[in-house]
Amino acid sequence: MTGWRARLGFLIPPGSPTTEPEVYRMVPPGVSVHFTRMVAHGTPGSLDGQEERNRSQIAHLDENIALLSLVKPSVITLAHTATSYTLGKQGEQELTQRIEAATGIRFITAFGSVVAALRHMGVRRVAVGTPYSEASTQKCKASLEAHGFEVVGCARLEGVTNIYDETAERAYQLARQVDTARAQAVFLSGVGMPTIDTLQVLEQDIGKPAISSASSMMWNALRVAGVRASIEGYGQLLRG
Repeated sequence: MTGWRARLGFLIPPGSPTTEPEVYRMVPPGVSVHFTRMVAHGTPGSLDGQEERNRSQIAHLDENIALLSLVKPSVITLAHTATSYTLGKQGEQELTQRIEAATGIRFITAFGSVVAALRHMGVRRVAVGTPYSEASTQKCKASLEAHGFEVVGCARLEGVTNIYDETAERAYQLARQVDTARAQAVFLSGVGMPTIDTLQVLEQDIGKPAISSASSMMWNALRVAGVRASIEGYGQLLRG
C-alpha cells in the first residue's frame, strides 16, 4: 500500500517550482506525499500582489482541501508561510479548527509548524530572514511576536525580483546577515525560497539551530502523522 506509514498532503501555491522537490528529498521510507495546487492569480513568486494571491488561496481553500482529502492523508499541510501572515494568529486558529471539524483530518500550516519547532527546541529569541517585501517581512516579525517570540534580528533579502528564482546560496547569505549573538536560532521564512541545502552547513557555521518553513512543516507533518524518523542532511530539527 502506498504510504504504509503515513500519507502527507500538501497545499502549495500554483506557481511554486520549489516545494515538491524539497519535500520529496525529506521523505522517509514508507511515507508518501501528495500535492494539490491552490488557486491564485497574477505573477507567481512576484512581490507585487502577494497579499491578493494569499487572499485568493484562502478563499478557495475548501475546494482544494476537498480534492486533497480524496487520497486520505494522515495530515494536510498548508505549505505557504505568508498565507498565515495574512490570516493572523486568531484567523489561523479558527481556520484550522473549521477544517479539522469538517474533514476529520489533521490540518497544519507551515508557519504553525515553525512556531511548534521553535517551542520544541526551547527557543525564545529568534533571528528571521525573508524573501518578501518590507511590508510582508514586518507581518512575519509581528506574527512571531504574537506567539511570544522575541525577534532579535530581522531582514529581507535584497534584490528579489521573483521568490522562485532565488537560490540556496542567497538564502545562506541572508541567514548569516540576520544572525546575532542573542539569537538562539535562525529562521528562514518562505517555502518558495530554496532553503533545505543551507540548513546543515549553516548550523555548522553559526553554532546554533537553523530552520526554514520547509524543514519545519516536514518535521511537524511527520510528527502529527505519528512517524518518528531521523532524517539526515537538513539540520538538527529533522535529525532529531
